[in-house]
Amino acid sequence: MKKTMVSLAAASLIVTSAMAADKGIDIVTTGQAVVYYETHQSNGTNDNIPATGDTKLFDQQSSNANVGVQLNLDADLKNNFTFGSQLTYLGTMGLEKNLVGAVKQGGGVTTTSDARDQIALTKIFVAKKIGNTTVKLGRQELPKSLSPFAFSEGWNVFKNTFDAALLVNTDIPDTTVVGAYVGGGNSSTNIQNLTDLEGGAVDGTAYMLTVANKSIPMTAITLTYYNLANVTAFTAGENGLAAYWADAKVAGKDLPMGLKIGLQGGMMSPEDSAWASTTALGAEVSLAPIDALTVALAYTSVDGDDNKAEMAIKNTGGIKTPLYTQMVYNQDAIKVDANTFMVKGVYNTGDYGKIIAQYAGTTAGKSNAMNTGRDTTGTDYGEFDLIYKIKASGVQYFAAYVNRSWSTANAATMDNDNIVRLWARLNF
Repeated sequence: MKKTMVSLAAASLIVTSAMAADKGIDIVTTGQAVVYYETHQSNGTNDNIPATGDTKLFDQQSSNANVGVQLNLDADLKNNFTFGSQLTYLGTMGLEKNLVGAVKQGGGVTTTSDARDQIALTKIFVAKKIGNTTVKLGRQELPKSLSPFAFSEGWNVFKNTFDAALLVNTDIPDTTVVGAYVGGGNSSTNIQNLTDLEGGAVDGTAYMLTVANKSIPMTAITLTYYNLANVTAFTAGENGLAAYWADAKVAGKDLPMGLKIGLQGGMMSPEDSAWASTTALGAEVSLAPIDALTVALAYTSVDGDDNKAEMAIKNTGGIKTPLYTQMVYNQDAIKVDANTFMVKGVYNTGDYGKIIAQYAGTTAGKSNAMNTGRDTTGTDYGEFDLIYKIKASGVQYFAAYVNRSWSTANAATMDNDNIVRLWARLNF
C-alpha cells in the first residue's frame, strides 16, 4: 500500500477547491516560481572557512539560496464576498549539495528540512464589500504605503503576511480611511512560523488607523497612528506603545523635469518611562532630467538617547524601515540614532532593463544599532548598491552588488563586506 502525506495547508486548499466546485464557483489560479541566491565575502576573521583561508564570493560556505513556488487560489463567492488563499513551497531543490551552505529565507526551512517544513499556508482570507467599504479578514499582505510600521516586505524570496482584520473606506472624496487590527504574522526572514509583532516582543495586538488624502493638487498626504499592547520589554502596567507616522508627496506633470518631493516624519512613544521616545524626520527630492534617467537625493534623521532604551523606527513585522534612505542592507544603521544621506540614479534602457546605482552614508550616534560589538561612541556606515533589473520571456531577473563598510571593525576585525544577490521570478 502506498501512503501519501498531505500537509494541513495543502489539505485546506484541497477542501476549499472541492467546496467551490460543488457550488459552481470559479477559482482563479495565479502564482510565482522563484530561484534566489546570495553570496558574500567580508574581511573578518570569522569568515575564515576553513580556518586557513578567507571565504570568497560564490564559495559554498558563504552562499545562501532558496527555490520556491507560490500558488494563489482566489474566488468570487457572490454577494460581494471574495476569498483568497496562498500555498507556499520554500525549499532548496538540492542546491546545498554543491552551491550553498544555508537558506536565505528560513523558519522551518533548512537545507535538511522535510516537506512538512517546506510548505506553509501564507494567505487565507475572506473579504466583503459594502458600498464604499471593504472588510478583509484573515492572513493577508499589508502595504507599506498604508501601514508603515507593519508591512509586507518584498526584498526576500516571498513576502511576509499578517493575521489581521482590515477595513478600507472611500466615502470621503479624495480620501481613503484604513483601519486594521493586527494580531501577528510571519517575518520576511521566516514565513513558515507565525509570531507576535516585533519578532515576538509584542504579546498583544496592534490597532492602526491611516488616512490618505489627495485633495491638495499634486499632493498626497498619509497620516498613520498605531497602538501596540503588551510590549514584553516594558514594565507591567506601562506596557503600551504608540506610534505616529506622516508622509507627504508632491508630484505632477506641471512640475519641471519630473520634480518630485517627499517629506516624512514619525515617532515611537513608549508608555514605559524607562524608555525614550524615538523621533524620525526625512526628505527626498527626485528629478528626471531626461526621459530615461531619474536622480534622487534623500536625507533622514532618527534621534537617540544615551541614557534610556529606545524603540527603533522599523517594521514591527519584519526588518526594514519606512525611511527614504532604506537601501538593500542598511536598515540597522539608519533605524535609531542616525543621520543618513542617500544619492540615487536610475537609468531605464528600455528593452535592455533598468540600472540603479545608489549610495548611503550614515553618521551614527552612541545609541546606533551598528555599535554592537564595535565602537560604542558611534560607528559610521556606508553602503553602495549597484542593481540591474530586466524582464525577458515573462521572467523578472534581478542582480545586485552591495559593498558595505564600517568606520570601526568589530571583534572579528570585519569593517568591509561584499555581497552579490541574484534571483529570477516567473509570475503566472
